[in-house]
Amino acid sequence: MTSFLFKNALILTMNHNNDIVRGNILVENDHIQHIGTDEIGCDEVIDASGTVIIPGLIDTHAHVAMTHLRGMLDDLHLDAFLEKTFSLDSERTENGIFNSSLLGMYQMIDAGITSFHDLYYDENVIERAALQTGIRSFLSWVTLDPEYTTQSGDPVKNAENFITGEKHETVGRSIGVQGIYVTSKETYDRVREIAEKYGTTIHTHLSETRKEVYDSVKKNGKRPIEYLHQIGFLSSRVIAAHCVWSTMREVRLLAGDGVKVSWNPVSNAKLGVGGMPPVPEMLQQGIHVSIGTDSASTNNSLDVMNDLKFGTIAMKNQRWDASLLGANRAIEMCTREAALSLNRTDIGSIEEGKKADLVILDNLRPDTLMKPDTLISDIVYSWSRSWVRSVMINGKFVKRDWKVKDFDPNYFLDCEFV
Repeated sequence: MTSFLFKNALILTMNHNNDIVRGNILVENDHIQHIGTDEIGCDEVIDASGTVIIPGLIDTHAHVAMTHLRGMLDDLHLDAFLEKTFSLDSERTENGIFNSSLLGMYQMIDAGITSFHDLYYDENVIERAALQTGIRSFLSWVTLDPEYTTQSGDPVKNAENFITGEKHETVGRSIGVQGIYVTSKETYDRVREIAEKYGTTIHTHLSETRKEVYDSVKKNGKRPIEYLHQIGFLSSRVIAAHCVWSTMREVRLLAGDGVKVSWNPVSNAKLGVGGMPPVPEMLQQGIHVSIGTDSASTNNSLDVMNDLKFGTIAMKNQRWDASLLGANRAIEMCTREAALSLNRTDIGSIEEGKKADLVILDNLRPDTLMKPDTLISDIVYSWSRSWVRSVMINGKFVKRDWKVKDFDPNYFLDCEFV
């Protein structure tokens, strides 16, 4: 079937007004053809009464190939966590990367995530898993100085080879940087040149920890954001994960350079990095701020709405101000703002002509029964992945009536993850 009519749904559009309407959504092939009350002919009519339909959720910072590490790196000091992570990472096989990625993508789909932004090596292997599941993926091949890498060959050249490979509709390819602590100016310059040459984004970790900041000041005489601004690396191509240790001066630099920020509140808190990024000030400066889960090794749950709830509540508490980051502004971070961070205007909202990335929530459960006047607050502050009844990506069901397409738990009980 190529066309569906979702009939009589409560629809959170996430358009520029965050309009909430009751009506029908016509999906034809991979896009939303019509929104209204008309009953238009199609291949299948789906009774959506008793449901809420929201745009597909977008996770803007992930390491999906690390899903198998869930529970293996808990309760460790950050230095010990990094040491064990690098050790485990050096032993990986393509088969293990594929299986771990596949499991992570099924977990994302189950939680209503229809797009994710990844940072890892062997993204060509991760791409195969993404194509198998149908999830929309934005894959950034990570680079760093050769003396620090476990990759075979030159990381920057590896990234370029990946970017220039065979194109797929639901896969975006780009280049990434691990972080300032393993990356020289020469590598940063090469990464910038590759991104400019092929018109891609740049995905990087930035100012995640206090140690990262202190080490940069000692080595470069400047804080990480100041240094990357000085060498001309920062631009509207850059999506920077974390930015926890950012001063107001650095926020202005990020804004002036057009950098987007992916906030990872659960991962940051679980790793005990201390403090929180100045998100309210970032928003005031016009920076696109979105939400990332980071990896299952630091988050344990690939559910971006959990991060959104935790992050907004923690920010209110830290600033002694419950009015900060209201629900309407917050939910944009997982939808429209996340799409704009990825330079995409065809996802992130339910509007005619946009891609049919939809999440259908069951609204007849004891913990739902959401009404239009409180719908957004209910979703932000009461979310449960158990509400996610069906998920559509690019006009195709990848989860339907609580069953994730092609997921076989028995396969993952016996498969290789190393």
